[in-house]
Amino acid sequence: MIRLGLMTRLREEFGFIEGNYLVLVTSWIVMDFAMELPRTYYPFYVLDPALGGSPFTLGLIGFASFIALASVQFPGGYLADRFGRRWLITTMTFGIAFSFILYAVAPSWHWILVGALINSLCLIYQPALMAMIADSVPSERRGMGFSIITLIERTASTPAPALALLLFLTFGLVPSMRIGYGVVVVLFLAAALLRIRLRETIKTVEKPRAKDIISSYPRALRDGVAVWRVVPRSVFYLFIAGLIGFAAFMMVEPFFAVYAEDNLGISKSEWGILNIFLSLVILVFAIPCGKLIDTVGRKKPLLLSYVFTALAMLFFVFGDELRIFIAMLLGGVGQVLVMAASSSLQADLVPRQYRGKVIGFTNFMNYIAISVAQLSGGFIYQEVSHQIPFFLVILLQIPALLITFLLVREPEKREA
Repeated sequence: MIRLGLMTRLREEFGFIEGNYLVLVTSWIVMDFAMELPRTYYPFYVLDPALGGSPFTLGLIGFASFIALASVQFPGGYLADRFGRRWLITTMTFGIAFSFILYAVAPSWHWILVGALINSLCLIYQPALMAMIADSVPSERRGMGFSIITLIERTASTPAPALALLLFLTFGLVPSMRIGYGVVVVLFLAAALLRIRLRETIKTVEKPRAKDIISSYPRALRDGVAVWRVVPRSVFYLFIAGLIGFAAFMMVEPFFAVYAEDNLGISKSEWGILNIFLSLVILVFAIPCGKLIDTVGRKKPLLLSYVFTALAMLFFVFGDELRIFIAMLLGGVGQVLVMAASSSLQADLVPRQYRGKVIGFTNFMNYIAISVAQLSGGFIYQEVSHQIPFFLVILLQIPALLITFLLVREPEKREA
């Protein structure tokens, strides 16, 4: 009886993991493991004399990448709502896979810049991807659904920093990174093949034609702006708060590893171990955070994520062995909370037929802000101070928290 009761409970909690959602999270297992493998030492790869990069180069690559990413978000949202989600997701996943070949064979950082641009343009499918998730998960399970995505990502990627460390110790920095990016190409192709199994979630879908896709940008831009007249005001305030908080965090994202080595005396091997710990934190806390979001609502966990992010930055900047682990703990939990709570709340507020356009507009503005943040962060880090960018992250969590607390309202009835 106990066993039957447990099985019934598990079906109640996780029975929604099927169909498109199951295909997407399975492909994420493959893709996230692939991405985490070279990501651990990516900054050191760009900065290596063999590629000739600098801290400003890291910011420049981020700037160009996010500008390109922003440029495709309006058409991405428009195409997702007009022509459907599936074709965009499957086709562009193949494109991303091939873009990583340039990372693997790069003789200089310029090749990585070109690869990053191609990669970003292929991410035109992002609005379609997030819309398909929102379409495919029941409203009462969205907190759990988005948290499970984070959980499954980290379950797959937990061994990746350890494997990256092993490759680094065996082959050295540059050869191990080239091997890592070769693995990325193969695994992304496997994920693209898996995503062919997706089923469309928009019932009245036109067949895309090349002419329509090319000419869609002006219409996509108009619709992306006009959609804010028909969605609840809280969606706009949620967008503003997320824009501030996310752009602030991404200002320093390329420099964590560099700061740890330059200012805290953390070796490359120790940085690999810290990344393993971060993956384990997200693995352990993803399900409890998702349950919390579905139980107490989306807003309170979202507010808590801003507090955790600010504290994580503070512990990291003044890190010693203990403080860095505390920073990873707070930062990991903060990542789960902000991703799951904000995505769930946006899905609760936005009707299905507008989700692609809202996500496209939101992504466009986020990526513009991030591109500027990474370029300015690289300049400040290299020319002014290593610590100031991290202090700016802490400071900018305050307006994000206040906007969410004062102006964002959860809906009485969640959208399907």
